[in-house]
Amino acid sequence: MGKGGKSHQEGEENMAAWLVDLNTLKIQPFKLPPLGPHDVRVRMKAVGICGSDVHFLKTLRLADFVVKEPMVIGHECAGIIEEIGSEVKNLVPGDRVALEPGIGCWRCDICKEGRYNICPDMKFFATPPIHGSLARQVVHPADLCFKLPDNLSLEEGAMCEPLSVAVHACRRANIGPETNVLVMGAGPIGLVTLLAARAFGAPRIVIVDVDDYRLSVANNLGADGVVKVSTNMQDIPEEVERICEVMGAVGVHVTFDCAGFNKTMSTALSATRAGGKVCLVGLGHNEMTVPLTPAAAREVDIIGIFRYKNTWPLCIELLRSGKIDVKPLITHRFGFSQKEVEEAFETSARGGDAIKVMFNLRLSTR
Repeated sequence: MGKGGKSHQEGEENMAAWLVDLNTLKIQPFKLPPLGPHDVRVRMKAVGICGSDVHFLKTLRLADFVVKEPMVIGHECAGIIEEIGSEVKNLVPGDRVALEPGIGCWRCDICKEGRYNICPDMKFFATPPIHGSLARQVVHPADLCFKLPDNLSLEEGAMCEPLSVAVHACRRANIGPETNVLVMGAGPIGLVTLLAARAFGAPRIVIVDVDDYRLSVANNLGADGVVKVSTNMQDIPEEVERICEVMGAVGVHVTFDCAGFNKTMSTALSATRAGGKVCLVGLGHNEMTVPLTPAAAREVDIIGIFRYKNTWPLCIELLRSGKIDVKPLITHRFGFSQKEVEEAFETSARGGDAIKVMFNLRLSTR
């Protein structure tokens, strides 16, 4: 878990970005726990900002998770092994690794079934009360640290986290060479879902958003079609018609709603062909009013996803082989000073041309 932080290098105090109050981040000391036999100590080098990090900053809560006391933020991360526990056999100091941020209990029936991502006792970076990874160093289980090949940067390693969401969604929806895909939302998760669906073999992918710039990014990443939509519920029938025209005669087999709002989910359910699937990836609204009965009458299946499971090895291979390139998504980079942390979160929250904002906790880009 984000087990926390005191540096083991004499004279160096471990520092982290703490969410201390509404819209308030402070770089403060972060004491690390003792290194367990199966743990490693990792010096963080690249940490991305996720929408959930921004949401916690702006509201101090996300769904049922409430920040009740100061918490270290961040969970999209990669770094370099500095120390290993006595029983760690697969990693050595100096290894460059991407960190999977969630730790299941491995005692409950859900974990034993292999679906540890929905473990009720999951300990996940920067999900209250667990501390995150926007820190100089963290302690983490070795089996959740995945060695990066030489041709991948640490920034790409950090991008394995958002990419894992997309890979898990594609697995859940059984994306393949006969699956036409519609993606609702061209934010960071929508764009990695586009990339993952293509890597899984989807022959035609259409992406929808309200923002021209993000649709242009989707075009550059290889979307077969883009549709600009409004935020007005009354526009859904006309927009569904346009989506279906752009997709073509075969229609939409699977829609990924990467926003999770009333309008996006209603559009998804209406645009997906009979017998298709809608995969709810984004969790924008806790409750929605959607046309469920008409969708059920067409046997449109609704699939939920939450985080991911066993995705890091595949993500790393997709990046290593060049089947997926996430580098164009990293639009802004910041260092790790108080001023830069504040500016980075402001940039991410503002949106616009900011897709993925990345912290470089180092001098070089590797």
